[in-house]
Amino acid sequence: MNRIFIISTIALGLISFTNPIKSNFSVSGTATGVQDGTMVYLERQEDGKGMIAVDSAKIAKGVFTIKGMAVEPAVNFIQVKGIEGKIAFILDQGAINMTIYKDSIAKSKIGGTPDNDALQKFNLFTQVVQQKMQNFQTLNAEKMQTAQKNEDQATIQQLMDEFGLMQNELLAYTSTYPQNNPTSFLSVLLLDNMFNQPEVDIQKIKTVYGSLTAKLQKTKPGLSIKNKIDNYKDISVGNVAPDFSGPTPDGKTLSLKQAMGKLTIIDFWASWCGPCRKENPSVVALYNEFHEKGLNIIGVSLDKDGAKWKEAIAKDGLTWSHVSNLQFWTDPIAVLYNIKSIPATYIIDEKGVIIATNLRGDELRAKIASLLSK
Repeated sequence: MNRIFIISTIALGLISFTNPIKSNFSVSGTATGVQDGTMVYLERQEDGKGMIAVDSAKIAKGVFTIKGMAVEPAVNFIQVKGIEGKIAFILDQGAINMTIYKDSIAKSKIGGTPDNDALQKFNLFTQVVQQKMQNFQTLNAEKMQTAQKNEDQATIQQLMDEFGLMQNELLAYTSTYPQNNPTSFLSVLLLDNMFNQPEVDIQKIKTVYGSLTAKLQKTKPGLSIKNKIDNYKDISVGNVAPDFSGPTPDGKTLSLKQAMGKLTIIDFWASWCGPCRKENPSVVALYNEFHEKGLNIIGVSLDKDGAKWKEAIAKDGLTWSHVSNLQFWTDPIAVLYNIKSIPATYIIDEKGVIIATNLRGDELRAKIASLLSK
C-alpha cells in the first residue's frame, strides 16, 4: 500500500499533572525478566511534538509504579528502556495494572479500571482475528500465486472472498462497538476513527455520538468529534469540492477557484512523502500531455519546512499551482478535506464537482484522457 499514514490508530489526548504529592491514578506493572534499575517512561502523543515522556520510574524487583493526576481519560503509553514497542493504555483516575512481556510487547496485558479492562478485551479480539488473517495468507500464499499465474479467476475470487469474511468480522466488531458501549472511552476513540473511513457515514456518527454519556462527549476527543460533525462536508464523488485558499511558494494567496481548469486535480502531497515523490514523474507527464487540453493541477503540500517544499517543487519539475500553510497534518485545507493519508487526489470538473478520487498511474491517465476527449 503506497501511502504514508498518520501513525495513529486511535485518537490521542492530553493529561494534566499537578502536585506529585497528590494523585488520583497509579500505573503499576510487572516486568518479569527485565533488569532492576531499568527505566520505564510514561509517554503521550502531543500535537506538533510527537511522543514525549511525562513521567518515569525504575523497575525494582520486577515491578514499577507511576502515580499522578489525571483530568480526563486519554491514551498514554508505557515505554520500557531497551525494549522495542510501546504499551498503549487509557490513563484515567484509578489503579491501572499491566503485565509486560519483554519478548512480545504486543501481547502485554492491561487492566484494573473499566476502560482498560475494555481495551484489553478489544485487543484480544482484534489480535485473534488478525492472527487468523495472517495464518490464512501464509497457508494460501502459494495457492494464490499459482492462481494468479494461471489466471484462475475463480480460485482468486474464492480466496479473496474467504479473506474478506475475516476482514468483515473485524470491521463489524469495531464499527458497532461505540453504539454497543456508550459509556466506554474506547467508543469515543473508535467513533472519531470513523471519520478516517473512505466513506464517512455522518448520520451514523451523529446518532452514536448522541448516545454517548455527557462525560464522554466533554472529553477532548469527544469535543473534537462534535467539532467535526458541525463542520463536516461531504467530500465524495458527485458533490462540489469545498473551495479553499492558501499561501503560494512566492507568498501570494491562491484559491481553488482561481486555479481551476476544464478539469482540475487537487493533489495532496509533501516533500517528505516517498510515495508522493515516486508518483510525481507520472503526474508531470500527465500534466504536460493534457494541460493545453484543459487540465490544471493544484498541489496542496503537508510540509512544515518551506525551503524543502520549494526545493521539491523545483527538483520534481512540478510546474503547476501550489499552496501550503506549512502546518503538516493540521493544515486547514487537509483538515477541510479530511486528509489522513497521502498521496491523495480529487478530480473535479469546471463546476467544481468531484468526478473521481485517489486514482494513480495508468488509471489516472485513462480517466483524464476519457474526460478531455468528450
